[in-house]
Amino acid sequence: MTNKIYYLSTCSTCQRIMKELGIDDKFEQQDIKIENISESDLKVFANQAGSYEALFSKRAMKYKSLGLKEKNLSEDDYKQLMLDEYTFLKRPFILIDGEAFVGNSKKTVEAAKAKLGL
Repeated sequence: MTNKIYYLSTCSTCQRIMKELGIDDKFEQQDIKIENISESDLKVFANQAGSYEALFSKRAMKYKSLGLKEKNLSEDDYKQLMLDEYTFLKRPFILIDGEAFVGNSKKTVEAAKAKLGL
């Protein structure tokens, strides 16, 4: 199975994590600003995370500016927003041997490191 990372090239946190994990050309790399995540890939992550909401970044500036904070969003809403706009994805999304790691929390990065044997 291919190891893959979905990241934002302009995000210093993504760059730091990629460096920390030693992500190189053994990983398929997809800059979500150039090519957003596909619906099928997003579904894989949602299944592992337990929901689309778990993948959704409520810290995105557009979350507040679009008034989404005041709305009661469904799983379909979260999914569609992430497919329409990459800024709503928690990032990075990392797939290592079929296991998903989402976001940049210390716990997530440590779990990815452990999976890679670092």
